[in-house]
Amino acid sequence: MRQRLCISGKVQGVAYRFFARSMALQLGVTGFVRNLADGRVEVVAEAKVGTWKEFVGKLKQGPTLAKVSSVVVEPTSSTEPFITFEIRY
Repeated sequence: MRQRLCISGKVQGVAYRFFARSMALQLGVTGFVRNLADGRVEVVAEAKVGTWKEFVGKLKQGPTLAKVSSVVVEPTSSTEPFITFEIRY
Protein backbone atom coordinates (compact mmCIF):
# COMPACT_ATOMS: atom_id res chain seq x y z
CA MET A 1 0.00 0.00 0.00
CA ARG A 2 1.38 3.42 -1.00
CA GLN A 3 -0.30 6.64 0.12
CA ARG A 4 0.37 10.34 0.62
CA LEU A 5 -0.28 11.93 4.00
CA CYS A 6 -0.48 15.63 4.83
CA ILE A 7 -0.06 16.34 8.53
CA SER A 8 -1.29 19.66 9.94
CA GLY A 9 -0.83 21.39 13.28
CA LYS A 10 2.34 22.27 15.13
CA VAL A 11 4.49 19.88 13.09
CA GLN A 12 7.42 21.99 11.92
CA GLY A 13 10.28 22.91 14.23
CA VAL A 14 9.44 20.07 16.63
CA ALA A 15 11.52 17.22 15.09
CA TYR A 16 8.46 15.73 13.39
CA ARG A 17 10.38 14.63 10.27
CA PHE A 18 12.98 12.85 12.40
CA PHE A 19 10.21 11.19 14.41
CA ALA A 20 8.48 10.02 11.21
CA ARG A 21 11.75 8.62 9.85
CA SER A 22 12.50 6.82 13.11
CA MET A 23 9.01 5.23 13.21
CA ALA A 24 9.25 4.25 9.53
CA LEU A 25 12.63 2.59 9.98
CA GLN A 26 11.41 0.70 13.06
CA LEU A 27 8.34 -0.58 11.21
CA GLY A 28 9.97 -1.27 7.83
CA VAL A 29 8.08 1.49 6.00
CA THR A 30 9.72 3.01 2.92
CA GLY A 31 9.27 6.47 1.39
CA PHE A 32 10.00 10.03 2.44
CA VAL A 33 8.96 12.93 4.65
CA ARG A 34 9.37 16.66 4.03
CA ASN A 35 8.16 20.04 5.24
CA LEU A 36 5.76 21.94 3.01
CA ALA A 37 5.86 25.71 2.56
CA ASP A 38 2.37 26.09 4.09
CA GLY A 39 3.46 24.65 7.47
CA ARG A 40 2.27 21.09 6.93
CA VAL A 41 4.42 17.98 6.70
CA GLU A 42 4.08 15.61 3.73
CA VAL A 43 4.75 11.88 3.92
CA VAL A 44 4.70 9.57 0.92
CA ALA A 45 5.15 6.03 2.13
CA GLU A 46 4.68 2.38 1.33
CA ALA A 47 4.03 -0.52 3.70
CA LYS A 48 1.96 -3.65 4.21
CA VAL A 49 -1.61 -2.94 5.36
CA GLY A 50 -1.13 -3.90 9.04
CA THR A 51 2.12 -1.97 9.28
CA TRP A 52 0.53 0.98 7.47
CA LYS A 53 -2.18 1.33 10.12
CA GLU A 54 0.40 1.28 12.91
CA PHE A 55 2.58 3.85 11.11
CA VAL A 56 -0.34 6.24 10.55
CA GLY A 57 -1.29 5.86 14.22
CA LYS A 58 2.22 6.91 15.23
CA LEU A 59 2.11 9.90 12.86
CA LYS A 60 -1.19 11.02 14.42
CA GLN A 61 0.53 11.11 17.83
CA GLY A 62 3.77 12.71 16.65
CA PRO A 63 6.77 13.54 18.83
CA THR A 64 6.39 15.08 22.30
CA LEU A 65 6.51 18.74 21.20
CA ALA A 66 4.16 18.32 18.22
CA LYS A 67 0.45 19.10 18.24
CA VAL A 68 -1.10 17.19 15.34
CA SER A 69 -4.48 18.61 14.38
CA SER A 70 -5.16 16.43 11.31
CA VAL A 71 -3.73 13.72 9.11
CA VAL A 72 -5.20 13.57 5.63
CA VAL A 73 -4.50 10.33 3.75
CA GLU A 74 -4.90 10.28 -0.01
CA PRO A 75 -3.82 8.21 -2.99
CA THR A 76 -0.57 9.13 -4.69
CA SER A 77 0.55 8.81 -8.28
CA SER A 78 4.18 8.45 -7.15
CA THR A 79 5.81 5.41 -8.71
CA GLU A 80 9.43 6.07 -7.78
CA PRO A 81 11.06 3.03 -6.18
CA PHE A 82 11.61 3.40 -2.43
CA ILE A 83 14.50 1.52 -0.81
CA THR A 84 14.47 3.17 2.61
CA PHE A 85 12.74 6.07 4.34
CA GLU A 86 14.40 9.46 3.98
CA ILE A 87 14.01 13.05 5.05
CA ARG A 88 13.84 15.38 2.07
CA TYR A 89 14.71 19.06 2.25
